[in-house]
Amino acid sequence: MRRRDLLSLAAMAPVLSARRAAAQERVERATRGMPSPKIKDISVIATQPGGVRLVVVKITTDQAGLYGYGCATFTQRADLVVPAVEKYLKPFLVGKPADRIEDTWQACYNSSYWRNGPVLNNAISGVDQALWDIKGRQAGMPVYQLLGGKVREACATYTSVGGNEVPQVVDAAKRAMEQGFRHVRLQFGVPGMAAYGAGGGGANAPKVAALHDRPVFEPKAYLLRAVKMLHECRKALGDEVELLHDVHERVSPRQAVQFAKDLEDVKLFYLEDVLSPEDNVYFRQIREQCTTSLAMGELFNSPHEWMPLISERLIDYIRIHISQAGGLTPVRKVALMAEQFGVKTAWHGPGDVSPIGHACNLHLDLASYNFGVQEGGIIRGVEAEIFKGCPTYKDGYLWATDAPGWGIEVDEALAAKSPFRPGRENLNGGWSDVRRMDGTIIKQ
Repeated sequence: MRRRDLLSLAAMAPVLSARRAAAQERVERATRGMPSPKIKDISVIATQPGGVRLVVVKITTDQAGLYGYGCATFTQRADLVVPAVEKYLKPFLVGKPADRIEDTWQACYNSSYWRNGPVLNNAISGVDQALWDIKGRQAGMPVYQLLGGKVREACATYTSVGGNEVPQVVDAAKRAMEQGFRHVRLQFGVPGMAAYGAGGGGANAPKVAALHDRPVFEPKAYLLRAVKMLHECRKALGDEVELLHDVHERVSPRQAVQFAKDLEDVKLFYLEDVLSPEDNVYFRQIREQCTTSLAMGELFNSPHEWMPLISERLIDYIRIHISQAGGLTPVRKVALMAEQFGVKTAWHGPGDVSPIGHACNLHLDLASYNFGVQEGGIIRGVEAEIFKGCPTYKDGYLWATDAPGWGIEVDEALAAKSPFRPGRENLNGGWSDVRRMDGTIIKQ
């Protein structure tokens, strides 16, 4: 280095030192007399403005006006999540610091001794996401900034269409494309049967087990029709649009392997839930047989389920339901792990995720280099009135606001006007059964 440059640096040293001291003084002045916020109260907002039960946790701190919201939505067992928060997590957490998110998550996770269950995980998620919301409000930043900032401006989303005949599905897909969607999930009905994501139409098919007056589904009938539909839709829609399909774990492992092979020429963006979590080991066989892109994970609760699939590169997209896995704190670690193994994210985001949960999905998407696609996230109607500041949709993409935290304020009075109501045969949000023609229960 030249002598002139050294002299210049020496002259600048006092200036730089003064700037550092001034910056430190500003930080100390801003935080002087402001102790860390403590958790003052934890409450639950249980509402059903649409067809599904939503559970949102609100944490209030001892600092005036500082609070946050988190998604704890487990629609099928919503009435169990509420007391898990109110009777167990609330007394455990009131009075504790609101700014130690990782420490709080670990304490809650280990508090019940038995762990990785959906009720507990969703309850913890409500607390966890609320603490992230509080942290963002404290910092005056959206949560994605706390995660390192944006790596993209917006996130691609997809819509789902279905029908009983190929022309119906093609027409519906074209309408979706006209609305800006670049990714479309195609589902297909089986006449007389309860297909997933598309009405079967007509009366139930004949059953051997007349004792069971239940919806019927036969995997082979579905597989034959779905293979034909997806090939014909690819020809009709062209190669530019990304096509997805959800099996919803309704076929046997052997059928799953064959189905993935049969769809290789369709070049799906991904084939979703072709296996149930209990059959994860069969992903190895599928990988050995074909190149069909695979997505899995919306039913996962435990690291024991997703870690082998990611570390062995047996799937292409991880689809965890964030509240089901315990919140943003554990799932952001999943995203980082997946990046190292070339697995992309596609977080679960249908109607049984609250708008708070959709915002959480989006903020993690914006900050994750290995983002793939986002399900759902388009909030309209009464939900948008209750949850003000939701992500917005435009031309196939979801956009987050720059407001602090999740950017959402909840109209709790309006939410209270839409309480839980009976549904799905009065099963309190739970799913009824679907059976094969001989009366055997089938996974769904």
